[in-house]
Amino acid sequence: MQFNLPPLYLLPQSQNQPVALMGFNAQERVIYMNCPACSNPLTLKNVGNLDVDVCENGCGGIWFDLLELKKVDEPHESAGEALLDIPRNPEIKVDFEAKRKCPHCDGITMMRHFYSIKREVEIDECPNCGGIWLDAGELAAIRSLFQSESEKKAAAKNLYNRAFDAELKILGARAEQGTKNPTQIGLALKFLSPATE
Repeated sequence: MQFNLPPLYLLPQSQNQPVALMGFNAQERVIYMNCPACSNPLTLKNVGNLDVDVCENGCGGIWFDLLELKKVDEPHESAGEALLDIPRNPEIKVDFEAKRKCPHCDGITMMRHFYSIKREVEIDECPNCGGIWLDAGELAAIRSLFQSESEKKAAAKNLYNRAFDAELKILGARAEQGTKNPTQIGLALKFLSPATE
C-alpha cells in the first residue's frame, strides 16, 4: 500500500506551545513530537515490543500512547527497565506545576491526576487520545507501587471496602426495614462497585 503524502507536515502552533511535527511512512510509523515539559524534540525508543517517545538529553520525561504504560508499570515487566535511566540535561529545569499540552493532539491540555489509589505519583493524561506523560523519575515510582496487577486490584478493593462498608451496612439495614426501595439500593451498589475486568 502506497500513500502519496508529503514526508513532513506542520501542525498549527499555539501561542508559546510546542509544535508537533508529524511524518508518515507506510512501512513504519514515524511521529515527531516535542516534549510537553521542556519543548525539546522527543526521540522514538524501542523497548521490547513497545515504541515510546522519550525526552533524551532533555528533561528525561516519557510519552506513552494509549495503554502502553500498562506494559511497563510493574517491576516484573522487563521492558520498563530500559526506560528508568533516560539521559537528562541537568541544565533543563521543568515547572512541575505548569499545565501541559498533549504532544500528540494539537491544543489539548492534559489532565493531571494520581496514577493509583496510593496517591503518590501524579501523571498527565490527554483526555483526547489517552496518552500519558511521565516526568523523569515517575516511572520508577510507579513501578515501586505494586508488584502485580492482582496486588493493585486488591488494594483498590480494600480501599473501596474501607470507604463504603459502613454506608452499605446502613443502606442494607434500611432496605430490610422497608424504608428504601430495594431497586434503588441495587442501582446504588452497582454504581459504587469497582469495575471488575
